[in-house]
Amino acid sequence: MNAVPQWRLAGDWFDICSCDIPCPCEFAQRPTGNHCQGVLAWHVREGQYGDVKLDGLTLVALGEFEGNLWAGEAKAVMGMYLDEKANEPQREALQLIFGGHAGGWPAGFAANIGEMRGMEFVPISFEVAGDLATWRVDIPGLVVGRAEALSGPTTPPGKRVQTINPPGSEVGPGQVATWGRSVEVSTKGFGLDWTGTARSSKHIPFDWTGPN
Repeated sequence: MNAVPQWRLAGDWFDICSCDIPCPCEFAQRPTGNHCQGVLAWHVREGQYGDVKLDGLTLVALGEFEGNLWAGEAKAVMGMYLDEKANEPQREALQLIFGGHAGGWPAGFAANIGEMRGMEFVPISFEVAGDLATWRVDIPGLVVGRAEALSGPTTPPGKRVQTINPPGSEVGPGQVATWGRSVEVSTKGFGLDWTGTARSSKHIPFDWTGPN
């Protein structure tokens, strides 16, 4: 096996899941109804795996599980869509990193996956508003995920509802989660079809390095 080179990925992540707002999983608790199903999306703003640049590439995962994932009660079932814009070296790098074979935070996260149902390369459109008012991902015919920032009568104008250092962050420690609610969500593929609106959503930036 070739040695894993130094790598770094930094960008935006968000999910939309079936949990009530706010998703208990983000607080390292059992999901609403003890079952969670949803869509997760990562967009690499800056990335490099050795000499391979990964800027601008996106990945989307569909997943579900029962029980508290963080307490070791559950393992997730997952399928993943990868950006078709990636060339062959980029595809290999992304599969190694997100498959947990290149160390760093994704290796620990991958340990929570009990069944990976496949990876497919598809066109993906991803957008996060600069002020975190909205975020969305689209895969034609397969995935639509759109959310808006959570607000209420006591939310100051222009401010976001956020959690600092959430104990169950899917992208690792030391980040800030911005809470939202889904406007539209529909997923197809890997036997993980799901639809829903007004469900929990959150945006969290990520910045990972490896292999250490």
